[in-house]
Amino acid sequence: MAFMFRTLFFIIGLIILSFGVSMTIKANLGTGAWDALNVGLSKTVGGTPGSWVVLIGILMIFLNASLVKKRPDFAASIPLLITGMLIDFWLLRVFDDMLVTGYGKQFGVFLLGVIAISFGLAIYLQPRFPLIPIDNFMMALMQRFHLNLMAAKTLGELMALSAAFLFKGPVGIGTLIVTFAIGPSIQLFYPYVEKLYNKLLTSAR
Repeated sequence: MAFMFRTLFFIIGLIILSFGVSMTIKANLGTGAWDALNVGLSKTVGGTPGSWVVLIGILMIFLNASLVKKRPDFAASIPLLITGMLIDFWLLRVFDDMLVTGYGKQFGVFLLGVIAISFGLAIYLQPRFPLIPIDNFMMALMQRFHLNLMAAKTLGELMALSAAFLFKGPVGIGTLIVTFAIGPSIQLFYPYVEKLYNKLLTSAR
């Protein structure tokens, strides 16, 4: 029962996270650095944003292993594949025809996306299942350089931002907001979600 609950919590987190990513892309104000890289690659090289989530993630699995000096965490490919498919599902099926115009609506959709990303991350981190390689990168940076969650996430975003520029990804004011706001936002949601998760997990046992 507890395992089923943990799995459900994990999947719900990924669904909310991928929804948030799609909203920031659709807002057209600039996406998070990793998403800007994926969208930029899909436009300049080909493929879908979700497929690049998977390909970049596979490379990150090996990078993370080198950072923490451990064997590659191939189990991370599971949430990676799920997230890639969910992002393409939201972007190419549910919101394919969605066009957001006007700065007020754009900012509203973008803000919804940022909140969803932060909340989704805070949820899916709780069960301690294999992480998406990008988020595992955050944890690897924390471990290797003794950073806190906020600093590690921000550093990872800045590194991805540099790569996004190279592939002409949708970098804008929204990118800067995500780069510096996601870390603190996760830090804000995390303790409340953790408390709820532990309470529900205890009840599920």
